[in-house]
Amino acid sequence: MIKETNVDTLISEIIDGIEDVKGLDIKILDLREIENTVTQYFVICNGGSNTQVNALVGSIQKKVSESLHEKPWHIEGLDNSEWVLMDYVDVVVHIFQKHIREYYDIESLWGDAKTTSIETKY
Repeated sequence: MIKETNVDTLISEIIDGIEDVKGLDIKILDLREIENTVTQYFVICNGGSNTQVNALVGSIQKKVSESLHEKPWHIEGLDNSEWVLMDYVDVVVHIFQKHIREYYDIESLWGDAKTTSIETKY
């Protein structure tokens, strides 16, 4: 488990990576108060196309790698780039295409989590 300050820095770098390629509707779900969760936080966003979803993944990887020298433990969903999950152990990033995000609505599934919406610069 990563120290709290490192988790905050990781989330900050993930958000920067999302903003660099104009990811939309960024939310942070704090899962620490919920029993039996596999991670501390979800960071959720969406892109407008397969290309943008892939660009978001690349941008997040680059930001986190350059600043924290961390790599995701696991990435899945790159085959079709409709929903890509990046697992940084204490933080799991979900990058959706909008229609897939609406369909699965994981914010509602984790409705007990404290949710923070990130105001983007664009």
